[in-house]
Amino acid sequence: MQAAWISEALAASLERHSKEGLSRQLMRLLRQWISDGRLAGDTLLPASRELAASLKVGRNTVLNAYEQLQAEGYLSTRHGAGTYVTGLFRQRQQTPLPARRLPLGLSARGASLFASCGLPQGLSGAFAPGVPEIRQFPHHCWQQLLSRHQRQAAPAMLNYTADGGLPALREVLAEYLQLSRSVRCRPEQILITNGAQQGLELTTRLLADPGDIAWVEEPGYAGTHAAFRGAGLSLLPAPVDAEGLAPQRVTDPRPPRLIYTTPSHQYPSGVVMSLSRRLALLQHAEQAQAWIIEDDYDSEFRYRSQPLPALQGMAPDERVIYIGTFSKVMYPGLRIGYLVVPDALIDAFRSANARLYREGQYPVQAALADFIAAGHFARHVRRMRELYRERQQVLRQALADSAAEQLALSPGEAGMHLVAGLPPGLQEQSLSQAAATQGVWLRPLARHYLATPQQHGLVLGYAGVDQHAIRHGAQVLARLLQEQGKNDEQATTSDQRLPTGTTGTV
Repeated sequence: MQAAWISEALAASLERHSKEGLSRQLMRLLRQWISDGRLAGDTLLPASRELAASLKVGRNTVLNAYEQLQAEGYLSTRHGAGTYVTGLFRQRQQTPLPARRLPLGLSARGASLFASCGLPQGLSGAFAPGVPEIRQFPHHCWQQLLSRHQRQAAPAMLNYTADGGLPALREVLAEYLQLSRSVRCRPEQILITNGAQQGLELTTRLLADPGDIAWVEEPGYAGTHAAFRGAGLSLLPAPVDAEGLAPQRVTDPRPPRLIYTTPSHQYPSGVVMSLSRRLALLQHAEQAQAWIIEDDYDSEFRYRSQPLPALQGMAPDERVIYIGTFSKVMYPGLRIGYLVVPDALIDAFRSANARLYREGQYPVQAALADFIAAGHFARHVRRMRELYRERQQVLRQALADSAAEQLALSPGEAGMHLVAGLPPGLQEQSLSQAAATQGVWLRPLARHYLATPQQHGLVLGYAGVDQHAIRHGAQVLARLLQEQGKNDEQATTSDQRLPTGTTGTV
């Protein structure tokens, strides 16, 4: 604890007009704070001269208090080092607050959002999905760029801004998106956000009203469910098949206001939306006067062909909001995402973003612009594409070698994870819980469904872990599959041996 904080706390606690003298008040306050653990053992107290000046009292007032507490054993002096709390006293242990039910006062919309905000356990290691390889990021090069732009930042970069992002970053992004993703855009149409999730929330706020219908892919991204529920929208699951989101299979006749989709690599199934399905979706959105939100979260990582053109570039009119992020291609803590917004909406998006979320980190954006312009970004993406391709093959081979070949794996044409379909009878939730006790994270596919899951399986991330961890995780998974299979077999045998007229229920 810094001595300055102690001085401020004492200044706020002293009662100048009390009949109790200031020196006695200092003794009482310090004695109480030490006894109840607010000042832990070995805490350095302010020097007597500095504390007297801060409290606007005579130095003898402080010295008298310190000397008395030292005589009582609460304080000790160290030659040339200052006055400390005696090491016998330890910091107060924080008592965990008792678990509470749903906090009082939440709105119906807030309660719905709260219910969908459970964050998955296991944000690193095998097989945490969506986690990139951070250890092989070019940290030295990136830190040099960051340091230079932090040192040279103009005052305007450190002030409040409302430009929609650093112009230099929007320019290189526009060039990159046009060439690599066939996105139709100018720098002025790009809005830099604090990650893709913020962009999704901003889009939802500006383009839909509470109660509006929003289509979400089924199965789909849980972050979208949370953003839409937070905006008070009515979510309708749009089934995903081998060709992607299937608008013809949505049975609810009400027209949607928003349609969320991940056409380049559907999350979590990994399906790539076919050309015919893309055209059908664009036509449906035009007829319904709906906005399509295209989340292109990891399109850079394709292993069997070049990245497919974005849906946004195929739209005959401006009905697609394109969302991208650097969380997967660089690192999640960067917290920089972007939107490509139609010309007619960019002023509203820029103004709302500046008002609701503020803008910032312009020196970081400047470093990112240089990182892209100098070719570091493209080289890093190429390296990671090859590395992730190798790790996916290691995962497939490891599951085969460990006798887990009964899992039905998704094609893996792109991305950072595979979906492993489970054989009938195996329970994904119990597998996930058992694996977590061994440091292996198995995301149940059921978490990505709004309605009753049509398929049971596990989402296995492989990008952020090395080959040793992948093989170890595969062995753990195979062992758990074998154990659960034996348990199911024993339960079936036990049921078959029950006398006629009885059931297996106790």
